[in-house]
Amino acid sequence: MPGPCLSAQGRAARMRGIRRLRHSGARANPASPESIVPVPFASRTQGLWVPGSALRAPPERRVILQSFRDGEAPPPWITMDNPELVRDDFAKWSADFADLLALFCKVIDEYRPATGVADFVRCCFTPGRSVQPPGPDGFGSLERCQGLSIAFQLLNIVEENTTNQMRRRAEARRHEREPGLWRNDLADLVARGWSEERIRDAIASTVFESVLTAHPTEAKRTTVLEHHRAIYLLLLERETRSFTDIELGIHQQRLEAALQRLWRTGEIQLDRPALDSEIRTVMHYMGSVFPDVVELLDLRFQRAWRDVFASAPPPLPRLGFGTWVGGDRDGHPGVTPQVTVAMLERLRGGALTLLQSRLTGLAMKLSLAGSTDDVPPVLRARLETTAALLGEPSRAAFERNRHEPWRQMVNLLIMRLERTKTGPDTPGAYRSPDDLVDDLGVIEAALVEACAPRVAETDVRPLAAQVRTFGFHFARLDIRQNSAYHDRAIAGLLTAAGCARSDFPDWSEAEKLAFLDAELKSPRPFTGIHMALNSEADTTVRLLHGLREHILRYGADGLGPLVVSMTRGVADLLAMYLLAREGGLLVDTPDGRACLLQVAPLFETIHDLDACDTILDAFLAHPLTRATLELTRKRDGKAEPEFSVMLGYSDSNKDGGIFASHWGLHFAEKRLARVGREHGVRLEFFHGRGGTIGRGAGPTHRFLDALPVGTLRGRLRVTEQGEMISQQYANRVTATFHLERLLAGVVRTSMLHEAGPAPPHPLRGLWTEVVDQSLSAYRGLVEAEGFIPFFRAATPIDAIEQARYGSRPSRRSGQASLADLRAIPWVFSWGQARFHLPGWYGVGSGLGWLARERPEGFQAIREALPDWPFLNYLLHNVEASLLAADPEIMALYASMVDDVRLRDTMLTRILDEYRRTRESVAALFTLPVTVRRPRSLRTHELRARGLTWLHHEQVRLLRAYRAAPNETTLDALLLTVNAIAMGQKTTG
Repeated sequence: MPGPCLSAQGRAARMRGIRRLRHSGARANPASPESIVPVPFASRTQGLWVPGSALRAPPERRVILQSFRDGEAPPPWITMDNPELVRDDFAKWSADFADLLALFCKVIDEYRPATGVADFVRCCFTPGRSVQPPGPDGFGSLERCQGLSIAFQLLNIVEENTTNQMRRRAEARRHEREPGLWRNDLADLVARGWSEERIRDAIASTVFESVLTAHPTEAKRTTVLEHHRAIYLLLLERETRSFTDIELGIHQQRLEAALQRLWRTGEIQLDRPALDSEIRTVMHYMGSVFPDVVELLDLRFQRAWRDVFASAPPPLPRLGFGTWVGGDRDGHPGVTPQVTVAMLERLRGGALTLLQSRLTGLAMKLSLAGSTDDVPPVLRARLETTAALLGEPSRAAFERNRHEPWRQMVNLLIMRLERTKTGPDTPGAYRSPDDLVDDLGVIEAALVEACAPRVAETDVRPLAAQVRTFGFHFARLDIRQNSAYHDRAIAGLLTAAGCARSDFPDWSEAEKLAFLDAELKSPRPFTGIHMALNSEADTTVRLLHGLREHILRYGADGLGPLVVSMTRGVADLLAMYLLAREGGLLVDTPDGRACLLQVAPLFETIHDLDACDTILDAFLAHPLTRATLELTRKRDGKAEPEFSVMLGYSDSNKDGGIFASHWGLHFAEKRLARVGREHGVRLEFFHGRGGTIGRGAGPTHRFLDALPVGTLRGRLRVTEQGEMISQQYANRVTATFHLERLLAGVVRTSMLHEAGPAPPHPLRGLWTEVVDQSLSAYRGLVEAEGFIPFFRAATPIDAIEQARYGSRPSRRSGQASLADLRAIPWVFSWGQARFHLPGWYGVGSGLGWLARERPEGFQAIREALPDWPFLNYLLHNVEASLLAADPEIMALYASMVDDVRLRDTMLTRILDEYRRTRESVAALFTLPVTVRRPRSLRTHELRARGLTWLHHEQVRLLRAYRAAPNETTLDALLLTVNAIAMGQKTTG
């Protein structure tokens, strides 16, 4: 039964105690009985200290606020470099979650007191209390599943807030610099001998772009995400306010209301989200989240710069956003040419509306008065030229705000922006965002000259950063399609043109190249506007015509590259030029015929990564590519040509396992960078990383450190996919820290790479042999007889394929093969069954071979590991996957395989590799995992009991659904999928 509720006075006392912990810089004194109250804790490995005032709570809350028994030594990770921060991190985390869980259980009991759901949820997070597995009839399981799902969601919110608050606390202690943030990275560059001037130059040439993709891995409904946001903000309010008893009661009432809304909201998507809902989501982030984040980013950068250099900071490095929503048509029939053109219009309209709104806000702030003589000359001159440009309508701005020259100037900018909506050729309109940035620069300079520098830094400069970030397009829209689709489109053009041979997809690479080289010398298209085309050709040509019209009207700033996924050879890239000719995107320039948009390869499979440098070399040498690079260089005002290359982490991992994937990507970057240097082209690597280890995820600053030396030259693009978008960007503080790490990291890493490529690592040859062994083991598994039937029976892949997470189908062409299955459901299904196989399989075989056949080599790898960033990053990620995997749960899911011989063979093979991998990885690290990963162990243990129950319930439902498929069982099954995703904080 639930414990008694606290009185208002008790709640107030408890909150005062927790606030003292949050706001005090001092750590709890383990010798003081007033500050530490020992509470029995049944776990065999975990413990933490908690302030006594936080323990005035019901029993179910008290057991979560765990502490050490009298006389017990703290666990080994408390001896880390910063033990008090780790200890207080755990204490705050547990206290906040206990508060939320107690309130949530109260909400459940008020709604359905007789169901026992609240007590079940408490048991799942209370050591020492048993949790009964679901019964065969599943009575009450739906509400228990939803209760657990929401409890995990609350835990995730608490963890996010705790991480941010502990990061703020470390930042408040000036000597504790957070790795990857501006203050740390700028100080590190200075310590390495870089001058302020050189750092300014590097910042000026840095461009980072975060690309929001349309991949369907967000398991939470948009409505649920909004409820999460409300709860997070209430937690944040509690961090920053001092409440009276009445205010505390109101705050708790609001929190209970937010929990009631979340509890009574449906957990699963009843229908697959329409493409338009995905577009609305992108527009929400672009219009309502990112502008405030950019403002905070600029202000934080200013403060960090002044802390390190004590001088006026340069502009924030160029941050940009991109999106695939509405432009990624690879296997997505819903992304029509009309959708893409409409998305471009929405992005442009949204950006201009945002900037108008921000300028209106700036006008309200800049109420500084001044007579004609007080107006700085630079502002007076710009007022006159802008008024002349706008003509008679500009008089209204002067008459409305007499003697307020700064406000008058901003009102003129608003008028210019309004005219820009109809196009840059409208009289008085801005031709480019740079012109608006220049106007804001004049206002900023005039404020500084008028002795109002703080107004300039706080109000004007962040707005200029927003203009540089969003331009007049919000986010660049990439256009992506599969190379096989392009082949079919060309076949359709050949058929329509009456060519003797139109089976283009069946031609050899040599035949395609000979044909394309000859055709691209001619300006004439294959077809006329009234000719009938097959579906692929018709869709492609209409799309490219629409892109051409947009470029002619507004310019190309709002468009990213034409990304060719599954690039297998240079013919796949030249084929895009042929289609561009058909769509009117090829133009004549002084340097030859060029394409109005760049064509970017996406190298995804192990084989394609092996051949990528040869493909790029031939493509960059092509006359049409050279002319296109020169066209874009002049258009963008760059000193050297720039070219984007995309690398796929997901499919390369699915193709060859994590060792072969990461090693192949690592060497691909080196070889591609060499080709770029030979052609005088600055490469921008576009990393297609997903949200799980099996799809390229990992800590941001460590990812940057692990890049091959000499490959990062100030330009980087990275995808943000599915649930990672909400995890990284839903809350302003989290988004700011995430983007600051990326911006600061790109600047720092690029400067460290300026020396050029490093000599090959002495152990490169040995490690290549390890990777070969790993690849062989991985391919041996996925190519083994019966593997696909085992995979489909031992994971919930059939449920995931019917999940309604996004508008994109789970397969590219609908074929029931591993090659056609997208990487997301592949990784998602293994994660749901707790195999997490894409994140570690093959590693044990590779390292085991090394330890067995080359023991001296294994020792050499062990000694080199701390100073080899690539390998350190990779093995830490593998270890994270191992910690998330669970052999007992694997066996539970494997029990659904009816063929006993197949089940035993496959499960034994997988578990043997799991054991080898755990032992080998542990042997390479000097310190045990308990010392290195206390937070990971803590979060896995806290979630284990609830997840175990959910896995049993999912297996029960899978058996029922496979025996008799029906909508009711499927909905219940999808609810378990959501809940397990919440418990693991990841999908695919």
